[in-house]
Amino acid sequence: MRSDVLAVPGAELYYEVRGDGPVLLFVCGGVYDAEAFAPLAEVFAERYTVVTYDRRGNSRSPLDGEPEAQTIETHAEDARRLLEVVSPGERAEVFGNSSGAMIALDLAARWPELVRTVVAHEPPLFHLLPDHAHWSTLMDDVERTFQAEGPWAALEVFNAGFGGEETAAAEGDELGPGSIAEPDAEVQGRMQENFGFFIGYEVPSFGRYRVELERLRHVRVVVGVGDLSAAEPPGRAAVALAAGLGQTAVVFPGDHGGFGSAAEGFAVVLDRVLREGA
Repeated sequence: MRSDVLAVPGAELYYEVRGDGPVLLFVCGGVYDAEAFAPLAEVFAERYTVVTYDRRGNSRSPLDGEPEAQTIETHAEDARRLLEVVSPGERAEVFGNSSGAMIALDLAARWPELVRTVVAHEPPLFHLLPDHAHWSTLMDDVERTFQAEGPWAALEVFNAGFGGEETAAAEGDELGPGSIAEPDAEVQGRMQENFGFFIGYEVPSFGRYRVELERLRHVRVVVGVGDLSAAEPPGRAAVALAAGLGQTAVVFPGDHGGFGSAAEGFAVVLDRVLREGA
């Protein structure tokens, strides 16, 4: 594994590269960074150039200035710049989980010439849900609470929006219940330090993102859903996205964080999906 840093407008992006072959880019969501995809990266490095990275504002990818509300579009531009460095002149395979899936979809919609396949695992596209008004109000409430009372109070509002149950967002998961294989203490601590940025500057603005289905019809898009989380809001949004694209969501093992908690079986399904598009 080799690592490097890419300067982008407003930030620096830490990224890691493994293996050789066609490029496969992993885009994480929530508080996670490149380390979250390390188990999958090791598997796919046998036949891909696997690229993982810390999104701007998280872990080893600092912002140039003070934190501000993030947008899916800005993060997609970061992914584009990264692909132009690691995959010049070639189309890449892209996998994204949660908000990382929304970033991958926006990347494909705006720069289809850079992408061969997007595998979007449980993107929390709340505007596709019948109760979208509830989620819109929740994003506003989380934002106001964060500004007035800080991240932990905002988390309580966020959890209440999911029915009052403590979600895995408290553990660092993204927009809904889920789990991931525990990293070592140092890495876990680094990811936990991303929490305030996540709940205050990503959740509200990312939760308002709206995908334009027509712009995705020029790229191969595969939508994934966890077999343990299909009834949760991100899972239901994934099923709705697949239906809007005229397909059925591919079932992956595990929940919203199945790429970590059920990595072995998850890799099998992802490998099949990518090979089908080769």
